[in-house]
Amino acid sequence: MSQLYNTLNYLNYFFIFFIFFSCENNFEDVKLINKDSKIPVGVSDNFILKYSDSASLKAVLESPKNIDFTNQPFPYSEFPKGLKIEFFDPYSGSTTVKADYGIVYYKTRMVSLEGNVKIISPDSTSIESSQVYWDPDLEWLFTEKNIVFSGNDYKIRANKMDADRSFKLLKTGQLNGNFLFEDN
Repeated sequence: MSQLYNTLNYLNYFFIFFIFFSCENNFEDVKLINKDSKIPVGVSDNFILKYSDSASLKAVLESPKNIDFTNQPFPYSEFPKGLKIEFFDPYSGSTTVKADYGIVYYKTRMVSLEGNVKIISPDSTSIESSQVYWDPDLEWLFTEKNIVFSGNDYKIRANKMDADRSFKLLKTGQLNGNFLFEDN
């Protein structure tokens, strides 16, 4: 009986040894398992991001939900329930951006805003569209969608737009609407 017990014990050790050393711990293979999956690295509710530079608040981004996909080969963050961004300028005031959906692409440093996009400048000039792209490095807005550009004395519709953040440099496509010109 004791010899049978010893033999079974040796067989157990052999199987444990075999199983333990037959496994290979290759982290690259483990990463390949999830390579094509779109699992976010993080999900945040009631997301608030404050950006400051030189101890001065420059922008505040608020969103009911943020989904962070920075673990993907083409990293991005998504705001599926909308977002609001407030840009602060100590000299001219604040610019407000609202949209039903937003996505930030980190490699290209581009922001896509979709659904009821509204941008309101410090002087109450506003742009509304179904989609607007934003280049934060160049502080440039553009779209190939219809826009409504309005201020106190005008409401202009156009079929596309290229503009700087202050709307001082503004290019549009075909225009229609009501606006006043001063004849000098």
